[in-house]
Amino acid sequence: MDSILGIPLVDIAALAAFAALWVGYTLLAEHRKVKERTLSAVMAAHRETWMRSMCDRDNRISDTSLMGNLMRSVSFFASATILIMGGLVALMGAGEHAFVVYQEMPFTPKTTTLESFEMKVLMLIGVFVYTFFQFTWALRQFNYCCILMGTAPPVTAAEAEKDQFAAQAAKLQDLAANTFNRGLRAYYFALAMMMWFVHAGAFVAASALVVAILYRREFNSKSLRTLRQALPK
Repeated sequence: MDSILGIPLVDIAALAAFAALWVGYTLLAEHRKVKERTLSAVMAAHRETWMRSMCDRDNRISDTSLMGNLMRSVSFFASATILIMGGLVALMGAGEHAFVVYQEMPFTPKTTTLESFEMKVLMLIGVFVYTFFQFTWALRQFNYCCILMGTAPPVTAAEAEKDQFAAQAAKLQDLAANTFNRGLRAYYFALAMMMWFVHAGAFVAASALVVAILYRREFNSKSLRTLRQALPK
């Protein structure tokens, strides 16, 4: 038997490899011991420095402006995700007509069935649903950051109170940023999933390439080295 419910086994195997690469990289990037050497860890230190510096400023308009810029970025991706999901749902609704058009394309595998095509579209929709939830949760967390920044201690407060606030505010920002990163990571893997419509092997290769790109940026990028050097001594 070379298929299950009309879906070729090679597509099922490719999907399993894709899930293993995605989950495996996420666990690696977010593992506590490994995370200390990542771009996310360096940014967490910079966020605490930012919040501590804010406590020593009377005028905090610039800080709220920076937070607003972060929230606009998240809002943009959340809105874009809704549009993408709408297009994919419309494609799913086209059903057999969309499959006929897909079959006429030169790169379409000969073993592709209607069930396989619909599964690929459905899985792509699932990825963007996950992405949307990540972005909207990140947006809410950044909203919480804004509220917390509004409770920042005055310049005349004790140093210990300022330090405690900076640590808590930076931690909340870190949680929001990590959620946003998961959404961005899903975008990368969704792009790799598009190669599934070309060939199962190309799908796995694209997924592995995404992991390599993400690993380099998170663990060994010029940005990481620059940000690490910019940390206060």
